[in-house]
Amino acid sequence: MTIELNKPALRHARALIREGKVVRDERDDWSEAAPSAEEENAFIDRAGWTQYAHWHLGVDRSENRETKQAYTFPFGDFRRVHRSGVISAESRAGQYDHEEIRDALRALRELIDDEGR
Repeated sequence: MTIELNKPALRHARALIREGKVVRDERDDWSEAAPSAEEENAFIDRAGWTQYAHWHLGVDRSENRETKQAYTFPFGDFRRVHRSGVISAESRAGQYDHEEIRDALRALRELIDDEGR
């Protein structure tokens, strides 16, 4: 299992932040804001696996691309980037030594904070 930075997702997140599609919430809010399994399934049915992948900064290329197991480090609710999701994912990436992903998430958090000023 090798989790890599999902560069298309990073570009997607940056674009959303620049467009103002951001929820500036706090870390603990992610448990309520994160999409449920049912919401994920509905999104996949509606938008497909490629769009689902664009909402996750980690990708495990050893997994089937059409399974949820292939994608980690979600950062939004399929409409907006959540600061709480970015913070939560940044923390988890750091805990599991995914430095490139952690650094990308830190940069996203800083972009969110800078755009909010």
